[in-house]
Amino acid sequence: MLLKMTFAALNLSASRWIMSTPAMVHSLSPVPSKNILRRRLPQKNIGLNFRFSHSSRQWNSSLGSTDVVRENDDDATSMKTSTTTNQRDNPSSKSITRNKKKLLKSGREKRRKFIGLAKAVDRGQWQNTYSPGGTDGTSFVAKSGLPDNQKSYCVLGIESSCDDTGAAIIRSDGTILGESLASQNAVHEQWGGVVPGLAKTAHEENIDRVVETALQNANMRIEDVDAIGVTVGPGLEICLRVGCNKGRELAMKHKKPFVGVHHLEAHILMARIPSEIYHNNINSEQSANELQSPNRAMDFPFLALLVSGGHCQILKCLGIGKYTILGGTLDDSLGEAFDKTARLLGLPVGGGGGPAVEALARDGDPKSVTLPIPLQKRKDCDFSYAGLKTAVRLAAEKICVERGVERAEELSREDKADIAASFQHVAFRHVEVRLGRAMDRVQGEDGIRTLAVVGGVAANKELRRRLEALCSERNEQWEMLVPPPRLCTDQGAMSAWAAVERLMVGSSDSAEEQEVFARYPFSSSSEDES
Repeated sequence: MLLKMTFAALNLSASRWIMSTPAMVHSLSPVPSKNILRRRLPQKNIGLNFRFSHSSRQWNSSLGSTDVVRENDDDATSMKTSTTTNQRDNPSSKSITRNKKKLLKSGREKRRKFIGLAKAVDRGQWQNTYSPGGTDGTSFVAKSGLPDNQKSYCVLGIESSCDDTGAAIIRSDGTILGESLASQNAVHEQWGGVVPGLAKTAHEENIDRVVETALQNANMRIEDVDAIGVTVGPGLEICLRVGCNKGRELAMKHKKPFVGVHHLEAHILMARIPSEIYHNNINSEQSANELQSPNRAMDFPFLALLVSGGHCQILKCLGIGKYTILGGTLDDSLGEAFDKTARLLGLPVGGGGGPAVEALARDGDPKSVTLPIPLQKRKDCDFSYAGLKTAVRLAAEKICVERGVERAEELSREDKADIAASFQHVAFRHVEVRLGRAMDRVQGEDGIRTLAVVGGVAANKELRRRLEALCSERNEQWEMLVPPPRLCTDQGAMSAWAAVERLMVGSSDSAEEQEVFARYPFSSSSEDES
């Protein structure tokens, strides 16, 4: 009896000591840190062994015993908890530990392979890539059927990849019959950028109304639509899922052919809508054949410059789903650089930093602030804007010191305009150099002399002017096509038209099985070797 009481007292004393130790008090919190886990000090035979479950993120206690190993350090005494005797002597446990170390090492080695290479390029590291035509690029499958190709048909397109909810109905000749767009500028203005959680909520609130408004503007009902296309990636996954679920629901309920649209391909294909469609000059007496398969504004193959808020790429476009990436960004995209410069100068970014910087730059001197052109020593077609972004910040800080102000947003409008103009000038000069190199390559190898400029930044008037000059000043003049500014940014028409293009080649997807992909690079399996 005395012996039992002694052990009980020792256990109670040990338990009190544990609970009074700050590290242990913190270790019982719902979400402990890894450092606290290492400092946990359970004593042998005290009957308490706390384990943390990563799957449930809850603390569990069970009977068991652990040993304390104390190690002295020059600065302080640290204590480490060893595993139980069974775990320590269990060969399988050691094997698991070795396998984990191998996996970590393998992951680090794989990441090292891609240092200094452009992002969002398929080099075999991605689980999901976009290749609707299979490995040869031409084996298209109509998984959910096709509309009647003997006459013109209409497609509902839905876009929710980032911060705007869009829907549109497009006829197979490219005519936009009705569209609707719910902007989230006011939602994100105060945060200086897109907040994914807020964007998702706004999409959920707007998606039904936007789709219904687009149908009303086209004087149609959902039953009148012949197919449905919806953006499934790349983009913000939680936002993509809102639009995708809506499109899947409508396609399954009304038994419509379904197309999972690739967001970047949708931008590229906007340059192929017949140019007369832009001005609504369609002849109502066009033949059924013309309505079914109209003359595109440009034919494959062509070169595309894709510049947007999340991407910056130069692509050789060979066909639907067949793209060879000649250059991509190593870090920031051109759109990101514009957004960060706008925030640095205290400009409104609710509608995107690009338009704000472009407007301010019109009043500035593009030669007033000296900034470096990125990657001058690299003779490839890749982009990098992280260094330029830093150079702009350092230049702004220098001007702040000269003017006696603390922040760039406190500078005069004249100083801000000079910074904006200088940044825009160098950013576009970087584009001209890389694009010019790509144009030399495809003209020599493939005889391509057509350029499509697409994506949100393609709406910039100064960029258009400079690229038009780049095309016209070449030894053999190039033709350049750019969608109207309102069709450069994200909207429902791009998803609808991309779906039309897929359906034209006999390709559709299964609404029941469709997933969304935050990262969704073009597959390299059907590319030319670059």
